[in-house]
Amino acid sequence: MAGRINDDDVKAVRDAVPIDAVVSEYLQLRNAGGGNLKGLCPFHDEKSPSFQVSPAKGLFYCFGCQEGGDTVDFVMKIDHLSFAETIERLAAQAGITLRYEEGGYTPGRQQGERIRLVEAHKHAAKFYVEQLDSPEAEIGRQFLASRGFGQDAAAHFSVGYSPAGWDHLTRFLRGKGFSDKELILSGLAQESRGGRPIDRFRGRLMWPIRDITGEVVGFGARKLRDDDNGPKYLNTPETPLYRKSHVLYGIDLAKKDIAKTSRAVVVEGYTDVMACHLAGVTTAIATCGTAFAGDHIKILRRLLMDNSGAKVIFTFDGDAAGQRAALRAFEDDQKFAASTKIAVSPGGMDPCELRLADGDDAVRRLVEESTPLFEFAIRSVVARHTVEDPEGQAAALEEAAPIVANIKDGSIRHQYAVRLAGLLGILDTQFVVMRVGQLARWARERGERGGPQQRSAGRAGASSAPGPAASPTGPAAGLAHHRVGGPQAVRGPALNLRSPVALTERELLKLALQRPELVAPAFDAYGEDEFTAAPYVAVRRAVEEAGGVTGAPADYLTRVRDAAPDDTVRAMITELAVEAIRHKNVDEVYAGIQLVQVRLRAVERRIQEVQGSLIRLGSRPDPEHLAAVQNELWVLEQYARSLKDRGAAAL
Repeated sequence: MAGRINDDDVKAVRDAVPIDAVVSEYLQLRNAGGGNLKGLCPFHDEKSPSFQVSPAKGLFYCFGCQEGGDTVDFVMKIDHLSFAETIERLAAQAGITLRYEEGGYTPGRQQGERIRLVEAHKHAAKFYVEQLDSPEAEIGRQFLASRGFGQDAAAHFSVGYSPAGWDHLTRFLRGKGFSDKELILSGLAQESRGGRPIDRFRGRLMWPIRDITGEVVGFGARKLRDDDNGPKYLNTPETPLYRKSHVLYGIDLAKKDIAKTSRAVVVEGYTDVMACHLAGVTTAIATCGTAFAGDHIKILRRLLMDNSGAKVIFTFDGDAAGQRAALRAFEDDQKFAASTKIAVSPGGMDPCELRLADGDDAVRRLVEESTPLFEFAIRSVVARHTVEDPEGQAAALEEAAPIVANIKDGSIRHQYAVRLAGLLGILDTQFVVMRVGQLARWARERGERGGPQQRSAGRAGASSAPGPAASPTGPAAGLAHHRVGGPQAVRGPALNLRSPVALTERELLKLALQRPELVAPAFDAYGEDEFTAAPYVAVRRAVEEAGGVTGAPADYLTRVRDAAPDDTVRAMITELAVEAIRHKNVDEVYAGIQLVQVRLRAVERRIQEVQGSLIRLGSRPDPEHLAAVQNELWVLEQYARSLKDRGAAAL
């Protein structure tokens, strides 16, 4: 059984790897103010950034889907790793040697499954690259040369060669300590008819497919010999590492320039990506054996940030299937579609062929002279009809009008309707505009009839879980033995961020988590019953169980998060730790105002409670009881007056 990773080593890993460096491997981050960074959330589909990273606190939080945590949590969630696998990966990045308790560390046996599969692919990629220099791989080198790629290009893209024998790679990886089960699971090997593992890729040119972080997760293999009965291109099957709908070839090389230039160029093959990059179009990427679809859009959106100048340029061979694929990919994402262009080279050549025929400049011109997606689709439809006669015009209109009608932006839709009329040669522009408008209205009405149930289901799924009930503890200054607001108030109302009371309590908790020195030691004397909402009560309790704000240590936030009783409370702590404080100058004066407001409102709630008790005593109360209640009321009123007059000095 695998040993437990030493706690000191886990802490060293957490401290060594900056969260912004890790997150920026997956998405583009920009300044959000207050020392925070923001980007489009990788855990849900969004078009405006609600995902924030706090490098100073080592935390991330999405205000849209409520995912949050530290560096380890981020990697676990985005790559679906176990805790141990995540620590092992981050330790390797930081150059930290981990110690394992309960029997020590056995390399290979104690690593997580995903880490092992990644290691197997890493060794396989190196093996294939080395094999490209072998005599047998001459056919592969000739293929590359015929496409305009020399030794340096092959090395830059780590292109390799898989030997034609049955089990060259299998034997090599066994020698590295990998089991047959791991080789089958990785997709690098497959079972023969006799049940033994053999290489999946044999006698082929090999391209490593990397995820956005640069790790090899699969391979694309090109047939080289006529006696190979397999498909022209053979990709890694679906594995725990590799899902073709979630990877883009070249994304590891292109991601920085995509984020920098706000432009991505989508091509159709591995050699097209190589040709574009070598021609200076370093934002080129390709899908891997599947059509460009919604999951690919999500990857690009996180890099492009959906800013107004972002562009996605497709290079197609101009056939109808490619056009339909582009429109289908963006039919539910109109903002993305509006920034999408199509580039079709003369003669339908792909970028690799174009580079061979006309050089690097031709590839760059192809990308620069692209056509907006909607216009391209409309022109393609019109080109299939004879619009010189009325029958051809009518047929083209009926085919092209639905494309224009599906444009959700009314102003863009109108412009393309007018343009369609011009392309068709129809002088009555208003007729075309009305026809497009009619189709758009019908589509909208159909959507509204089918939509409410889905929309309400979505809202139901987004509702937050209630926080835990709070057990009261004694607050300071006359509130020690009372429950504020009675038994039901312990639960607290649902969070209402428009409520001044909730806003002030939230602000105080943010200060306690982000700037504990500003509210210490007063905050530690505040009871849970001074907070009206159950989630805030739970956060207050976690702060107390972590040792309070006074003399908060360097790992204070980690301790508070660890003290949370469940993921719901932990998420709330993370949210409050990342959310910006609502004031430009965060100092002791501002902190004192929040401390006073929370305490004053708690006192005022108790005053109302005691006044209600006086009324319920009736006309003949017990004298001692009456005196006690009146005395408490007097003390509370004096304290409330003092808080108003003296502020934080009265705490």
